[in-house]
Amino acid sequence: MRTFQNPGGFRTVRTHISAILLFVIVIMSVGRTETEEKQAWAIPTFECLGLYYPSENGKEACDVKYRRTEEKEWRTALPLVYDSNQKEFRGSLVGLKPDTEYSIRLVCGDQTVEFTGRTRSEQFPIGKTIHLPGGDTGKPVRITEGGRPDGWTLVTPTPGTKTVIDVFNLSDTCVEVAADYVIIRGLELKNAGRNAVLIRKGVQNVIVEDCRMTLWGRVGGAAVWGVLYGSDSAIYAETGAGGLILQRNLIEYPRSGSNDWESGHPDGPQGITLQNSSGGNIIRYNEIRSTEDHGYNDGIGGSSNFSFAGSPNRDSDIYGNIIANCWDDAIESEGANMNVRIWGNYIDKTFVFIASAGTSRGPLYIYRNVFASSRISHQDPGGGTIFKTWGPKRTLTDNGNEVPGDWGRRYIFHNTALQPNGATSVFSGHGIVNAVSKNNIFRVRGDTYPDHSGDGPANDFRNDLTGGYIAGGFVRSLFVPSDRMEWFLAATVPSIQWGKVPFQRGDREVVITDPVVQVSNPAIDKGVWLPGFNDDFKGSAPDLGAFENGNSPLRFGREAAPGFARAPWEVH
Repeated sequence: MRTFQNPGGFRTVRTHISAILLFVIVIMSVGRTETEEKQAWAIPTFECLGLYYPSENGKEACDVKYRRTEEKEWRTALPLVYDSNQKEFRGSLVGLKPDTEYSIRLVCGDQTVEFTGRTRSEQFPIGKTIHLPGGDTGKPVRITEGGRPDGWTLVTPTPGTKTVIDVFNLSDTCVEVAADYVIIRGLELKNAGRNAVLIRKGVQNVIVEDCRMTLWGRVGGAAVWGVLYGSDSAIYAETGAGGLILQRNLIEYPRSGSNDWESGHPDGPQGITLQNSSGGNIIRYNEIRSTEDHGYNDGIGGSSNFSFAGSPNRDSDIYGNIIANCWDDAIESEGANMNVRIWGNYIDKTFVFIASAGTSRGPLYIYRNVFASSRISHQDPGGGTIFKTWGPKRTLTDNGNEVPGDWGRRYIFHNTALQPNGATSVFSGHGIVNAVSKNNIFRVRGDTYPDHSGDGPANDFRNDLTGGYIAGGFVRSLFVPSDRMEWFLAATVPSIQWGKVPFQRGDREVVITDPVVQVSNPAIDKGVWLPGFNDDFKGSAPDLGAFENGNSPLRFGREAAPGFARAPWEVH
């Protein structure tokens, strides 16, 4: 086993550098008087800013304006959401440019607060490079030599070669990371006994990019079969790890496979697992796929589901991924979900598309995702649900007090569910509160929305295109045919005109029962303005669903990443 030591001892400095994990920009704000001072701050990712403003007064709305600092014109964002338990307003700015400073103005009643935040740069300074020899090796790599914010440690193949680490099931891992500020780039990792990449407890700021991971893990299956372990993963992060950037990886074909729902709750391999992360994670442009017989439990998941931490916890983005062949959840984002954004993912062959039970803090943003087929088991093609929630009854203990465990705000905007063979219902039967759903295409044959929100904060379900397979149109026909993952809206769609309808055919009138006719597409220009989420719409109003006609198509997976280039394992 290769071990790279750190002479200075990275553990001795972790308590100092972990304070900057969240990259918080704290600026003193403008108060009502010169003597009264408030604080607000922004926590950045590449394309988003999470906003935080402590306040004892949550009765007033907290409106948001923002602009690039060098610009003059202010833009409008969604108002912040108040958390009465935390005494704090929270919300996110989305669709921002990397490495750019933004000026932010909050207006909360008669209180005006101004501060700045800068999104993260996608460029990371390299302090030391460790070149692994080209060719195949059966020796796992353990990294204990960490970098610094101004000089990361890069582990990558020697230029002009590819490095294949194939441990032949004789080691639990191919790569173990036990240091901060480390980049793992361009490796092919095979046959790990448990996890291809293991990120140790509490480690911060690790990038895993452009790697291929395959054939990892122990034999999987249901607990009723006597399999009492699960979640062996291509990338597994232990408790408290955070600040992870997992991008442009090809994750495919675990050694074992999860059971499906016919033998109980699925259990088995996962693509990416984060255990009670500290947050600040970016998971983007990965391709997580397999066969049905070697399917995943969750594509991206972790724990603890019902907690104030969880996976990915807070200030995290999951976007641009292709995820398929999951027998439970494609994306399991559960726990705090505090300023977590999930967008632009293409999900196919799963039971639940996005699980968010619970969302104890919020807000959670789910937007512009495309949902394809869903099924219960190998034998039963019946679909599951698009969103798993838990509703008003789940509680947690916070500072000795029993508080709601799933009352955090969920925003659900501009998603497209492609039928047929999709989910049976939009939400799981556990209940949901404090959700705002707008501008989605949700054609399901079961229930679209719950009847009521119970005892929790009310839901706002408006302006979605809903219905069953034939209740108002055939869903696939809403879109222009394409051999790519593009789902632009067609100008007209077929629809059933119920009843006996007369038609003139030449000099003869015929009567047709329930004919199929062409009608205007009910999704074009039917959306409502959602500030910060669809400002670039074309036409008289935003289109419903994930794609806006007239804009560039959404792209998914590795090739969608800006500046994508083939990895060493693909070209050598």
